[in-house]
Amino acid sequence: MLEVEDLACLKGDRLLFRDLALRLQAGELLRIAGPNGVGKTSLLRLVTGLALPEAGEIRWRGESIRREREAFHRELLYLGHAPAINDLLSPLENLRFACAAAGDEVDAETCMQALVRIGLENQLDLPARVLSQGQRRRVSLARLFLSGRRALWVLDEPFTALDVKAVADLAQALSDHCAAGGMVMLTTHQDAPFALTPRVLDVGAYAC
Repeated sequence: MLEVEDLACLKGDRLLFRDLALRLQAGELLRIAGPNGVGKTSLLRLVTGLALPEAGEIRWRGESIRREREAFHRELLYLGHAPAINDLLSPLENLRFACAAAGDEVDAETCMQALVRIGLENQLDLPARVLSQGQRRRVSLARLFLSGRRALWVLDEPFTALDVKAVADLAQALSDHCAAGGMVMLTTHQDAPFALTPRVLDVGAYAC
């Protein structure tokens, strides 16, 4: 379980939100909502431990993520809004590098299958610099098919630049992860055909 209590976020000299609380359990999909600039991405960065809160506590399986950082990160998959890929590498090389950097032992064939599944069968060996924005996004998202053992998926605008079919496929993958006992927290401005109804947390309700 992920637990957040009395969380406050300071950005520069501006307090974005305070007293924010949430709980996320196995099988749940949580959509983080709110107007632009309210702190949705900042909340995701706090929850993943990439930034420190001004106040409050974040716990994973009952333990503070500050004290059990490594154990928490072994069960976490975070994909930010921008695709973190190297323009000089192919989709296959990028995916293999990302998996290795995260400590996931995945062979080339399995990575190739993930890229084919997400619709990049014709771009496997092309340099990433020639890919469209949607194709670049898919390279990063292919990690979702290789990270089932990571219980918590935190995704910032995962549907950006995807076509209708890709949105549906991704929504199904997220629903499948929850059905298998995983947890998903995401931000999105798009409607997606999830197999389960997301719970919604409006960060604007905690805005300062």
